[in-house]
Amino acid sequence: MYVWGRLARMMATASSRGPYVVGDQSRLAFRCLPTDIDFNSHLNNARYMMLADLGRIDVFLRVGLVALARRNGWAPMIGGLQSAYVREIRLWRRFEVVSSIETWEGTSVIGKHRFVLDNGETAALILTTGGVYDRRGRGFLDIDEVVAALGHAASPRPPTEAERAFMVSHKNLREQAKQA
Repeated sequence: MYVWGRLARMMATASSRGPYVVGDQSRLAFRCLPTDIDFNSHLNNARYMMLADLGRIDVFLRVGLVALARRNGWAPMIGGLQSAYVREIRLWRRFEVVSSIETWEGTSVIGKHRFVLDNGETAALILTTGGVYDRRGRGFLDIDEVVAALGHAASPRPPTEAERAFMVSHKNLREQAKQA
């Protein structure tokens, strides 16, 4: 099943996984297919990003953000990511993508996507930063405002040292990209 098939399957089964609550995890099961591999016969690095997208979309659907964004003219957007690959995912191997909203600060939210092999080992970890863009207001929304609009009373936990370093690194790289 290629990208669109996986997306359709995830969307069709989202309600069976129940509502997402901030602090929970989204778990999506996959198998490494021939369309996923590179010349080393393991999951291609670009495919990790696409599968992390599916985890993120699952969270957005189940928390109610997709519907709310459509009504309000908002657009959830990824700002950047950092990935670490520690074990390969070989052809035909089963694995899960475990996605979560970790914390937020101002207009930025930190997400985590862990690729877990069928034996429980972590194959890769991806941290993402993103936000919710208000097309009408032409700016990013404060995440506390988005959480409140979703009807949740969740509060962010303080970022870990690694998350704070990621946010600083992302900000620096973003500034560098704007100057290029």
